[in-house]
Amino acid sequence: MILSETRPFPKFDWFLPIDGDGGYLGTSRPERLPEFNYLKNIALEAERLGYFSLLVPTRFANGSFEETSPLAETWTTVSALTSVTSKIRFLVAIRPGFISTGLFAQMASTLENIGKGRLDINVVPGGIQGDFERFGEESSHEFRYSRASEFIDACKKLWESPSYVNFDGDFIKLKNAICSPGLKFDNLKFYLGGASNAALDLASNKSDVYLNWIEDVESIGSRINKMKSNAKGKIPSFGLRTHLVVRDTEEDAWKAASYLISQVSDKVKIDRSNTFASTSMVGQQIQSKRFVDYKINDRLWNGISIARVNCGTAIVGTPEQVSSELLKYWHVGVDEFILSGFPHLEECTRVANDVLPLLSSWISKELI
Repeated sequence: MILSETRPFPKFDWFLPIDGDGGYLGTSRPERLPEFNYLKNIALEAERLGYFSLLVPTRFANGSFEETSPLAETWTTVSALTSVTSKIRFLVAIRPGFISTGLFAQMASTLENIGKGRLDINVVPGGIQGDFERFGEESSHEFRYSRASEFIDACKKLWESPSYVNFDGDFIKLKNAICSPGLKFDNLKFYLGGASNAALDLASNKSDVYLNWIEDVESIGSRINKMKSNAKGKIPSFGLRTHLVVRDTEEDAWKAASYLISQVSDKVKIDRSNTFASTSMVGQQIQSKRFVDYKINDRLWNGISIARVNCGTAIVGTPEQVSSELLKYWHVGVDEFILSGFPHLEECTRVANDVLPLLSSWISKELI
């Protein structure tokens, strides 16, 4: 790979488990409930360890345990965490259409001001089968992506003008709308993901960062190249979302992976299977594809997908093996890594101490 002289050092982010946490996935209820004090401890630890940002997902039902298990609401949680942190950014996942666009723009500008410019938005137009219907919406995949495009345009227009704003879209209408003071710090980025044609088209037009759930290196590299060739104007940077299972020996790492899904309840298995069987999400179909012992290859394992919605694949191995695998993704163009491990509090520390220094040293040598 020929490195660009202007290519920045990659960013490393962590994940906030608003579904709950623990050493097991897919049990009826989590060992650690998603209570504020626990989530705060993860945020503070990630900040102390120097992670760039914290991804906070959006959920309409619990996606890692039984659906009726406790769930922390995204925006309320981030608002509270912003007030007890000072450096770490928050990448907040939101679904257009469930809060009016004008009100959301005001909410976001207020939170951006509270955090002194530490807010980014992960726009999630899609959703697992049946999720939108929980809150009264029945809409097509294409409808959601078209609406998301207008949502981004309308938000930007509101943030750019302290005066009255009119917006006459097919899905979003604004008449003399006001968002004051708007964004003060001018560093909010839009993250978009997805593997469908609609998702790729939206991301190529509107994203600052294009996110991928982890697949094999060749697939990720191919999608990045496709995005670069399809980009309308500015080429986005590229992010990768993955779980990690890291232990001192390879044998212990694979044991830890098996342990993680050893207590999945029958109810969770049925719920996830029903969800994935009828999903229109291309990325979810990829994540839940079945392999012998869930092994996609020597390092990739998607056993998590039997218990968890959305990203269900992990890199498994020793610190050296996991670092080597992540380096491959950096080589094909990944600029930002959104990482997680179970339990998130302990694994946040393990990854920061055992993986990131090694990976960072290798990348630094190549950037010299």
